[in-house]
Amino acid sequence: MDRLSAMETFVSVLEAGSFSAAARRLNLGQPAVSKTIAQLEERLGVRLLLRSTRGLTPTEAGTAFYERAKRAIEEAHEADLAARGAGSGLHGTLRVCAAVTFARLHVLPYLGKFLEAHPGLNIDIVLDDRTINLVEEGIDVALRMGALTDSNLTARKIGECQRLILATPSYLEAHGIPSNPGELAQHQAVIFAQAGGGEHWAFKQGSSVQSVTVSGRVRVSAAEGMRAAVLAHLGIAMTSRWMFAPELASGEVLPLLEQWQLAPLDLWAVFPTGRLASAKARAFVDFVEGLMRQENS
Repeated sequence: MDRLSAMETFVSVLEAGSFSAAARRLNLGQPAVSKTIAQLEERLGVRLLLRSTRGLTPTEAGTAFYERAKRAIEEAHEADLAARGAGSGLHGTLRVCAAVTFARLHVLPYLGKFLEAHPGLNIDIVLDDRTINLVEEGIDVALRMGALTDSNLTARKIGECQRLILATPSYLEAHGIPSNPGELAQHQAVIFAQAGGGEHWAFKQGSSVQSVTVSGRVRVSAAEGMRAAVLAHLGIAMTSRWMFAPELASGEVLPLLEQWQLAPLDLWAVFPTGRLASAKARAFVDFVEGLMRQENS
């Protein structure tokens, strides 16, 4: 088996999670897949996979090899397309990871335009509010919001959104409208238990900075839960304009304390560490960046 085929087999094993699953994906027998990985490890002189009753785990060398093998496979595929005169089109499958609510409101409704422009491309969208391991999940690009805690990530900022305080008219009618950040401590807060959320809200007005610790009986770990809680009139939330764009436009929720500013929320395109972004990943990121520009214009 040539080197590229061996790399494709290793990538399939790691992404599928087992030799048998990779064999089914590659339409090969499991012994052939196991033999290829053993020969690859022998040729490289390093162990790439650790085998246990819980499954397969890449070694440090295996993770590094996966990242470069994936890139080499993608570049070889793109070279084939270019040689055949198909370089202007995108083909294959693109795996994207994004937060559930953001993708539902701001990406999926417009995805048809992107697919229409690239008829040879399929998109596998993994919706998850958590920060998942891009290599383990076989993700080509992730859309992440807020501060990036891993300085080793390959990332590109593609958008920015205002954060604000909001609640439904029904909640405000029952509990009153806060006139300054300090009064939020007297209200029920819907607390978002993810990065960028929490009980400590920091406001700025000119040179004045005010931090408030809020409390509430409802705490949620996903944006969809926060939306549902706010729309059920359970409290006041600190959130991005992205998360409640339809309701802000309709008046179903109202922004509060607009004379005070909160730190904006950044949108990043994040690529697996050490891997050059493929042409299809770059095209998708450009598409989403264009969507963000349209929303902010």
